[in-house]
Amino acid sequence: MNYLNLIEDLTNAKGMSGFEEEVVEVIKRYKGKYTLQVDSMNNCYLNLDKKDPNKPTVMLDSHIDEVGLMVKAIDENGLLCIQPIGGWVPSNLTAQIFYVRNTEGQYLKGISATKPIHFMTAEERTKKIDITDIKIDMGATSRKQVIEDLKIAVGQPIVPATRFSYNEVTHTILAKGFDNRIGTACAVAIMRDLEDEVDSFPFNLVAAPAAQEEVGTRGATLTVRRVQPNLAVILEGTPSDDFTNPDPLLQGKLGAGPQIRHRDNSYVANTALIDLFNQAAQAENIPTQHAVREGGGTNAGPISLGNLGTPCATIGIPSRYAHTNACFCSYDDFHATVELTKAFLRRLTLEDIQSFDLKTFH
Repeated sequence: MNYLNLIEDLTNAKGMSGFEEEVVEVIKRYKGKYTLQVDSMNNCYLNLDKKDPNKPTVMLDSHIDEVGLMVKAIDENGLLCIQPIGGWVPSNLTAQIFYVRNTEGQYLKGISATKPIHFMTAEERTKKIDITDIKIDMGATSRKQVIEDLKIAVGQPIVPATRFSYNEVTHTILAKGFDNRIGTACAVAIMRDLEDEVDSFPFNLVAAPAAQEEVGTRGATLTVRRVQPNLAVILEGTPSDDFTNPDPLLQGKLGAGPQIRHRDNSYVANTALIDLFNQAAQAENIPTQHAVREGGGTNAGPISLGNLGTPCATIGIPSRYAHTNACFCSYDDFHATVELTKAFLRRLTLEDIQSFDLKTFH
């Protein structure tokens, strides 16, 4: 299958936390032979209904939501006051084009606006921007026009208006929402590539792209209960640090391969599971990079605590400028992550999975 088309459709889809329906529709189009089940939160499950109760289960996690904004209020001039949904740095929000959904389901373009430099005092020009300084301008002239003509209301979602593009020279993709549509693209691509093999595995393989990760890993608290995995692979668009650290300290560099994460604020990786990934990478000659994150977190947090404890490994595709309107990632890294995870799954034995089971000593 054409991975670039999949990534394009997933990243162009508008799907802030709690409003992931467009992303679900893309997954429906690319599900292949699998049955797709979707719960009331927009969590997705590929192949869940084919679980053999006599086999253990491996879950491929990702999350389908992206950071965005919500209409908090509409002022007398028709400017939209905003509430961040997910983690934003206010200075990254200014002078950008956003899509604002109206009550009829249409997404209309607006500009994130602050006071123009021409009208700022000297003190205002040096002041740190606060979220309350930023409003979305829809090009309207009054509050009435925004409400009655544009049909925008409080509570509507707002997402970056960035569109996918691919550079064939550098093999880099520019898009929004790599956190975590790129991980979701990996999960879908892996499942599609393994369509004709999955029944022969000594375990059930279920992909469970989750909703609402950016607002507290809420979706994964449900997917782990429904899937009840024996182990899980978390596929993430991980922040790249290749412009923030000297080369010997880099942990997430574009073009350097999948990132294997050893810890973050949500979990500490299962070392035996990490060893299995390292063995697969060495066997297939796939370059990897390793991260010990100072902060951040993923769905590995709730999944690792679910089903009475689930061994987890987080495999990331580095992405520059996460949680902003436009990001870069390497298509080579994406492809290598797909290949690494498939190699891991093909090598995974029943004995490997059973080694994580509850042990009794006398």
